[in-house]
Amino acid sequence: MSRQPEVLWAQRSEKIYLTISLPDAKDVALKTEPNGHFTFSAVAHGEPFSFTLELFDSVLPEGSKTKTKMGLRNIICKIQKEKKGWWKRLLKSEEKHPYIKVDWNKWCDEDEESEASGDSDDDFDGANEGDESDDDDGMLYLPDLEKLRGK
Repeated sequence: MSRQPEVLWAQRSEKIYLTISLPDAKDVALKTEPNGHFTFSAVAHGEPFSFTLELFDSVLPEGSKTKTKMGLRNIICKIQKEKKGWWKRLLKSEEKHPYIKVDWNKWCDEDEESEASGDSDDDFDGANEGDESDDDDGMLYLPDLEKLRGK
């Protein structure tokens, strides 16, 4: 019996992002069908992992508009929607899946999409694999509160 890896998802009006969290995955097999059927299988640390998703709507065939980036910690898939628009959920069914979560790092609301920086493949190709930020030494800038209070 295979296990299910954690899957993070986000969307834009034209595409869906799926990030499959599976460190050191081997023998990765992905299949995207035009009717929205997405299948994944891999082996990690000697254990099989797999899942099948029936996406909310149809997508463009696998060869034409699906891109996959294999990393050490996760696998990122960008799937082109057949029709431009916002899906109200990832899957056709309203059933909850504990292994599927929203990817808040990639999430963009409908009204924010035009403000997003170009919405190009930069967010896909340049995706960092860790949770490290680009801040200097991980420090956030906080103003001197004493100066703000006028002391």
